[in-house]
Amino acid sequence: MHSDAAAASGMDWRQIVQLYDQLLSLAPSPVAALNRAVAVAEVEGPGAALDIVDGLGLDDYHLFHAIRADLLRRLGRGAAAARRRRSRTTRPSRARPTRPSATSCGAAARRSPGLDLA
Repeated sequence: MHSDAAAASGMDWRQIVQLYDQLLSLAPSPVAALNRAVAVAEVEGPGAALDIVDGLGLDDYHLFHAIRADLLRRLGRGAAAARRRRSRTTRPSRARPTRPSATSCGAAARRSPGLDLA
């Protein structure tokens, strides 16, 4: 689905939100919820996405800060994003969460025949 569009503006973000909703109902994870928030930003705006992101508790996940900074920038709060980025670079890095394997994702899709991941 992501590869079908020539640009982000050509993507069906509502459908992507719905697919993440399905994924989260099968396999809840804060990282999947963060990815869903990126799609929500395209559908409902960066404010709605920031509300989701701020409730995820992913402070130790490296992509959390990049996404949060982008949402703040899109809301015209670039200075807050820069401060956050600077403070993050002074803190020690912690282990990143592991990503599910293609095998586990395929198994989840097989358990739920109504889940359309294409």
